[in-house]
Amino acid sequence: MKNCQNIIERIYSDLKDIQDDGKVANYIPELGNISPNYFGAHITTTNKEGFGIGDFSKKFSIQSISKILSLTLAYHLEGEDLWKRVDVEPSGNAFNSLQQLDDDCGIPRNPFINAGAIVICDVLVSHLENPKEDFLKFCREIANNQTLEYCKKVAASERETGYRNFALCNFIKSFGNIKNNVEAVLDFYFHICSLEMSCKELSEIFLYLTEDVKIKYKDKEILTKNEAKRINAIMLTCGFYDEAGEFAFRVGLPGKSGVGGGIIAVQPNEYCIAVWSPKLNKKGNSYKGMLFLEEFTTATKSSIF
Repeated sequence: MKNCQNIIERIYSDLKDIQDDGKVANYIPELGNISPNYFGAHITTTNKEGFGIGDFSKKFSIQSISKILSLTLAYHLEGEDLWKRVDVEPSGNAFNSLQQLDDDCGIPRNPFINAGAIVICDVLVSHLENPKEDFLKFCREIANNQTLEYCKKVAASERETGYRNFALCNFIKSFGNIKNNVEAVLDFYFHICSLEMSCKELSEIFLYLTEDVKIKYKDKEILTKNEAKRINAIMLTCGFYDEAGEFAFRVGLPGKSGVGGGIIAVQPNEYCIAVWSPKLNKKGNSYKGMLFLEEFTTATKSSIF
């Protein structure tokens, strides 16, 4: 990308010391222990050029960004039948809402809210012989990176405070949309959320969503072009809790955030960018990360609109 390094250096310099009134996600105690001052970004292009700034090589808990990976594997294994278990509509409510599940008879609105991601985990528990180990192998294979690991401390911390997620899973099971043992499904869910990656690693692993990079899993393409298009569409409309419209308006790319402070965004056929700053705005998205991506797509004139 032309002048990419200069552009990200300028944006980083502009934003590094701005007033950030966000809060680290300390409702998961282990996440509350991280320094709020980390800030980094990395772009990987489809021709494998890489550009980074700040703390782009520091690993962190990617949290809900991992839901793209679990959705990808479930879609790969289940095909179009997956959408009988989970919908593809924006929720408009908090990511851990119970009310919508009652209204929708146990079918989560989309795979990125907690209820939807838990159903996706249930699908994977049904398919995988050793879900935690097999999912980690999947991530390592498509990333071509054997260093990827779960953070056991984060997974344990999420379990200790995951009362709402236990309620969601049991409530969905009462409608028959959880097929496996609740404990097993949630143990898997807490582990995938604890996966640790850096901005550089995130920008590399999600190149398959650019549609221009073909990545295989067990000698089979992980997603067809049509399937990648559908996941990008869900990211655009549902990837930022109840702030997805704001992200599309300001940034103009499919993306996904996590409460660890990370955000990834994809420019189809061109690049994947990852940004990390742990302080979250009131909607649960990285405050500096949102600003960085808005300035980046404005400066590079790159968006899907």
